[in-house]
Amino acid sequence: MSVKAGGIHAILGPNGAGKTTLLRIIVGLTDPDAGEIRLEGLSAGRPRSRESRRFIGLVPSGDRTLYLRISGLENLVFFGRLAGLRRNEAVRRAHEQLERVGLANVARQRVNTYSHGMQKRLSIARGFLTHPAILLFDEATHDIDPLGTRQIQDLVRQAANEGTAVVWATQRIEEVRGFCDHVTLLHRGTVRFSGSVSRLIAHGISRRYILDVGTWDEEMLTAARSALAGAGTVDPSADQGFEEHLVMSLGEETVLGDAVAALAAAGLRVHGCRQERAEVEDAFLALTEDAS
Repeated sequence: MSVKAGGIHAILGPNGAGKTTLLRIIVGLTDPDAGEIRLEGLSAGRPRSRESRRFIGLVPSGDRTLYLRISGLENLVFFGRLAGLRRNEAVRRAHEQLERVGLANVARQRVNTYSHGMQKRLSIARGFLTHPAILLFDEATHDIDPLGTRQIQDLVRQAANEGTAVVWATQRIEEVRGFCDHVTLLHRGTVRFSGSVSRLIAHGISRRYILDVGTWDEEMLTAARSALAGAGTVDPSADQGFEEHLVMSLGEETVLGDAVAALAAAGLRVHGCRQERAEVEDAFLALTEDAS
């Protein structure tokens, strides 16, 4: 797997797929059984040097990764100092990042007074502290409402636009479409797919078509089924309001034009034909169920 600067690369998979384990390997908390991690083209080594750790910002999934009885500002200064920043630099960057995530007005309040969404944004601010080249997110929007999710994604897009390579680990399939540039799908520790979102969606295409046929009867349906023979199937639509439509499923080798021509020759008037939209969910299920 390769993650480019300025891109958002999703690590998608069900519980137990290996997403968090992979992130732990990248940051140096867990040793890989095989393979190598390279940061900025150089081998990351083990243990990680302080310099290589500065390449990486991490936003973990857990809620208890901040000190609740001190302020948001004090948290960021503390973690900045742990990362090797001088105190003045840590304070300056802490203020910058609190402003960036919209928490400047509560900077001196204790974190235990923050909402769950505010704590998540503070965790993101911590990830930004060292201006990392690589930013890792582990289930960043878990238990976050839609508005909070959009705010977090806007911050992530901003980081990517500034040249940061973003790794976004999630089991929420709906987050991938329209947000991530590339996807690596993990299942039981194995890469089942890696590529663009559009290529992932292509795996979910079942070659099902909605046919607008106007009026039809059982005799016409029987003739249509005979015309397709083993090349596909034709069935009434199960959706209400689609009485004038049939659903056609085709095998991988069947040419759509040949199938429509066969139906027309059998007496079925096909006024329109459209393919059912493939969703990320379909591809996810197809790739993970095949491996089960």
